[in-house]
Amino acid sequence: MTHSSSAIQPVLTVHDLTVQLPPNADRSNAVEHISFKVFAGQTTCLLGESGSGKSVIAQTVMRLLPPAVTPVQGSVNLLGEDVLAMPQERLRRVRGERMAMIFQEPMTALNPVMTCGAQLDEMLAVHTSMPPAERRARILEVFGRTRLPEPPRIYGAYPHQLSGGQRQRVMIAMALILKPALLICDEPTTALDVTTQAEILKLIKELQRENGTAVLFITHDFGVVAEIADHVVVMRLGEMVEQ
Repeated sequence: MTHSSSAIQPVLTVHDLTVQLPPNADRSNAVEHISFKVFAGQTTCLLGESGSGKSVIAQTVMRLLPPAVTPVQGSVNLLGEDVLAMPQERLRRVRGERMAMIFQEPMTALNPVMTCGAQLDEMLAVHTSMPPAERRARILEVFGRTRLPEPPRIYGAYPHQLSGGQRQRVMIAMALILKPALLICDEPTTALDVTTQAEILKLIKELQRENGTAVLFITHDFGVVAEIADHVVVMRLGEMVEQ
């Protein structure tokens, strides 16, 4: 990494973030005083065991926290905009266009009663003015880029008809089709076998290089970190141990 990166504006800046848990929880804050940055084309890993607050940070950045869990201090800045202060309507546009998330379990994030193609088409219809034929062509192209076999077949398939690795690729295609500036990966390889896991990591890295995407990668796996991280933030019980 060059020392000139200080001149580049970070894509994401999390500053002094504290997120409060409901009164009956085992500790008062899910995370406290967390600060880190993610730069274009680089990967920042949040590393820590389960319960360390990693996923809470991801959900805070995406504004997907459950109502009882609230940010009480600090800021989340995405490309110069304060995510925590955004009105709902602006947030809807920003999710997908500027930031996207790949979840640990694609079955919870994909709609079981819609074909994979229709789910991506819906996103493009909402966020772009592409006509239907162009949308379809773009989706097939992205399916091809994420190494899904026979894109037209995947387009017409329902999530349950695909393997775990294929569903995860559909999620990646969905997250990246609008070329967001920030991609958040919440343990996206945990449920996959080692070979598929390596392929998925390679794919995320490749797409990141092409699009200059900033990646926030959440994991408890040191092997994954060694493989992909430019920066590492180590978490323990809601606190930052080191960067």
